[in-house]
Amino acid sequence: MNPYHDPAKPHHRADGFQNNYLEFQPKSLSEVLRWRREAARLRLPPKPLAPTPRVVPELAWLRANAAAGAAMQPAVTWIGHATAMVQLGGITLLTDPMFSHRASPLPLVGPRRHAAPGLALAELPHVDLVLVSHNHYDHLDAASVAALNRQPGGPPLFAVPLGLKPWLAARGITRTVELDWWDRQRLEGPLGAVEVALVPAQHWSSRSPRDAMATLWGGFAMLAPDCHLLFTGDTGYSRDFGDIREHFGDRQTKAQGGGFDLALIPIGAYAPRWFMRDQHVDVAEALRIHADLGAKRSLGIHWGVFQLTDEALDEPPRKLAELRALREMPEEEFFVTAIGETRRLAPRVPLGPLTPLCGT
Repeated sequence: MNPYHDPAKPHHRADGFQNNYLEFQPKSLSEVLRWRREAARLRLPPKPLAPTPRVVPELAWLRANAAAGAAMQPAVTWIGHATAMVQLGGITLLTDPMFSHRASPLPLVGPRRHAAPGLALAELPHVDLVLVSHNHYDHLDAASVAALNRQPGGPPLFAVPLGLKPWLAARGITRTVELDWWDRQRLEGPLGAVEVALVPAQHWSSRSPRDAMATLWGGFAMLAPDCHLLFTGDTGYSRDFGDIREHFGDRQTKAQGGGFDLALIPIGAYAPRWFMRDQHVDVAEALRIHADLGAKRSLGIHWGVFQLTDEALDEPPRKLAELRALREMPEEEFFVTAIGETRRLAPRVPLGPLTPLCGT
């Protein structure tokens, strides 16, 4: 039984949760075996043409910015996979913190890192907020959240979908807030109120063979005075992103600064499409999400670190460059960064021409 079940909410079920526009069913063993046989026959995935790029992080600047209070400059630093550090509204947050060597419940089995995190846990400035999109091992890592809970200066607030609070509490993590889709949590920051909202995504949840769909999944919208951020989490393509744009439309008029200043959208883990389509977007669909949201800019994440699917680790950014060129889209509108790279964002102002991003 689902202790959170609300019959008035279509995505709630008596035994768990579902998507808004697709009744997702986890793949069967026969489908998994078909995928693995095809990959073996075709010798997939291919080796990358080049290592995932990385740069030395700007540790001094990031720490100073974290301590700047109302003078903080909005910025995003890609740590790797779906883990990004975002500084906005005077607070520092992490998305889906994953710093371990393997995305697995076992230390010697499961997907291993092909690129180290851009910042080590010990190098992070004080983290105020952790956003966890769902409970898959490459997004919710027990060792990483436990380390963050022990950070000097006190634990961050963990914002999680319904059903994950007990899992965290069992590991001594109690400074948590559980959210359903469209629920909002208000935080007080140096610049004023910062709102955190859980938004729908088309995905699923599981940490064992017996708990599929038992906890909720989603993305997060962050509305701060100086920056509006959308982190999609893992997702297939759906009408949810048009819904998100409409839901926040009264807060994102042109006079108020327009749409999301930055969206963090996955661009990897998409092949083969017959297996992955319902749960992971490909690059073309990531561009559709960017358009559906009306985002000013997007950062491609969820590539280059864990070999989860059949495309090469470095294929997603190459595909992104090809599709941008076909659409005559400026690179700064939907970009990727090196691991460890920081991009500074202009503070939110009434919508006008794009202001160039500042790199490292």
